[in-house]
Amino acid sequence: MRSAGRAPDDPAGDVVRWAAFSCLLVPVVLVVYGTSYGGAAVATLGLAAVTAACRVLLRHSEKAERAAARVRSEDPLPLGHRGRHSRSGAGSHRGCHGSGALSPHD
Repeated sequence: MRSAGRAPDDPAGDVVRWAAFSCLLVPVVLVVYGTSYGGAAVATLGLAAVTAACRVLLRHSEKAERAAARVRSEDPLPLGHRGRHSRSGAGSHRGCHGSGALSPHD
């Protein structure tokens, strides 16, 4: 069941939720298998720190991606560009990658 305030497709949020679940589950498993409470607490703090850092990096990456997508959507096509397969002007022959000048082999 998804909460009302969350986007339906939030992979970063899913990763952070699973990491938080692991931060709770790992110390329990460590204590059950004989690790001291202190060792389990240190492991929990380490996992929580890594989870927090990953969350910050994921959110920063998503924000940068949204900003880049916004910039790309606002950029108009160049004036001479008429589509992928169109030819727009002299010298734009298929397969011609030169500057238009003839080479010694032509």
